[in-house]
Amino acid sequence: MHGVTTPDMNLTHHFLIAMPSMADTNFARTLTYIAEHNDGGALGVIVNRPIDMSLATLFERVDMALESDRYAQQPVYFGGPVQTDRGFVLHRPAGDWSATLKVNDEVGLTSSKDILQAMATEGCDLDVLVTLGYAGWDAGQLEQELADNAWLTAPADLSIVFDLPAEERFAAAMQLLGIDFANLSESAGHA
Repeated sequence: MHGVTTPDMNLTHHFLIAMPSMADTNFARTLTYIAEHNDGGALGVIVNRPIDMSLATLFERVDMALESDRYAQQPVYFGGPVQTDRGFVLHRPAGDWSATLKVNDEVGLTSSKDILQAMATEGCDLDVLVTLGYAGWDAGQLEQELADNAWLTAPADLSIVFDLPAEERFAAAMQLLGIDFANLSESAGHA
């Protein structure tokens, strides 16, 4: 018999909410959606850090004509510090694309160009968040960061990602836990 064991933690389809003490500037005040978490590590995308690029500009850069205006003005997001030259599309419904990490029946994370080709046409009806880069953790790394109180976690509510403006997502995720971020501040009491 072993000593005390803890159940395997699986944060797939959860939010990671950066604590005020988060020292890594890549993740300070970020809300990250975890698309996969298993024994090998974790993978997710930051969903509240838009960069100064619209999807229209991104489509121009990959030489694709954007026939539909539906996505043109949506911002591209900094998804994390890994592979920042590659695009990742967090979307619902999950659909059937050539390179999709299917999170569950509702949502997927796709890195293949076929989803962009679909978005470029009038008939595409996906909720999307497009990032450059992703966040990745090696085996045990995320668990250690959680033990070090770097993150709060909450089951993901995709309406926060797809229905709220980027600047409201962090606070909305905190509200899932019934927490006001101001109450967590390390310098509470300063106006």
